[in-house]
Parts: sequence; structure tokens; C-alpha cells
Amino acid sequence: MDIPIIYEDNHLLIVEKPVNVPVQQDRSKDKDLLSLLKQDIKVRFNKPGNVYLGLVHRLDRPVGGVMVFAKTSKAASRLSDVIRRQDFGKKYLAIVRGAPKKREDTLTNYLVKDRRKNIVYTTSAKNKDAKKAVLDYHVLGQKDGLSLISIQLHTGRPHQIRVQFAEIGCPLYGDQKYGQHVNQPGEQIALWSASISFDHPTKKDRLEFTSKPPKAYPWIMWSDIIS
Repeated sequence: MDIPIIYEDNHLLIVEKPVNVPVQQDRSKDKDLLSLLKQDIKVRFNKPGNVYLGLVHRLDRPVGGVMVFAKTSKAASRLSDVIRRQDFGKKYLAIVRGAPKKREDTLTNYLVKDRRKNIVYTTSAKNKDAKKAVLDYHVLGQKDGLSLISIQLHTGRPHQIRVQFAEIGCPLYGDQKYGQHVNQPGEQIALWSASISFDHPTKKDRLEFTSKPPKAYPWIMWSDIIS
């Protein structure tokens, strides 16, 4: 599997995650990104034994885009701390059905996950199992009943973007889980991890890495903006 490497040093591995590949092994037993990258490092650097590669954040299986892995336990620990302190910048591009009422806004919801069904629901802040979810969005363009949206994620809850936009009546294009009433089977979800930024775990320099969505429908409708 061709997995583009965006950046690599002794502590970090930044890649562009392909769509429809699980980040780590799941019940499907399909090839997962973490195992593929470990095997790649083992071959490229002729490493004996087990290869260490730390998973510090996740993307949903159908989502593609930029993602960071830690090549040392020190880097994994420091990146995890950065994420806990919410100093890990995450920007996404999404295409949604319809148009949000406001051109830009902050969405705040409380989410709870049904692990048995792998479904996330919005709930009351009083629910003891609820996790607060916050994002900022800005509409970049509208065309043919769809909207291109830039998203700044402040929390990293499971399925957060998908659930929060479905909640305001604008489910993501292609989302079969939270927008099955408006999306057709086989449509690819239009959600892309466009940018991540964080301090290097040892050098402390601020790093930013970007990735562009594929040149395919519906992304190509806004190729001028995306480029």
C-alpha cells in the first residue's frame, strides 16, 4: 500500500493516511495503518525485532489526511501531553449537505458513545458519561446544495465532526452513519485531516504539516479554494 510520508526524523513520522484504512487493528482484521508503517520502518531501516511506533491520535477509518506517529516512547509521551493540554492544532476540511445557518460559528455539544453499536449521540451536559465537544467552523464555499467547510477542532472526541454537523442539519457528504437519510451507499465521506501543528517533542520548534484532499468529486468542485 502506498502511504505518502510527509516528514520523518528520529522522533516523528508524519504520513498521509489513506481513506478506508483503519488506524489500528480492529475486528475486521483488515490491514491497518500502524502495522503497515511498522513493517515499512522495519524493512527500510533493516531493524531486528519489534519496531516501536506510538499512536498518539486517531482518524476515523473512512477519513484521510495528515497524521503523526511517534517513533520513540519519549516523543509519544510528550505528544500525548501536548494533546491533553489542547496545544495540538487540528484543522479539517469537510463537505456537508446543505448550508449552516451561520457563515462561521462555534459548535459545542456533549457527546456519549455507544461502544456496542459504535455510534455517538448528543446528550445533556448533566449526563455523567458525556464528553464536551467543541469546534470552530468557517464556510469557504457553497455549490449544488453542498458546502465546503474549514474546521478547527478543539477537542478530539470520537466521530465529533460528523455528529456535530449532523446535529445542525448538515451531515457530511457520504457519511453513511450519521447522514444515511441523504447519502447514497458507496459515497466516500468528504472529511479530510488538512493540517496538524504542535511543538517538536525534543527541539521545541513549532511544526505544521498539511495535506490536500484528493482531486475527485466532490472536492474538485472547490479545487481553486483548496489549492
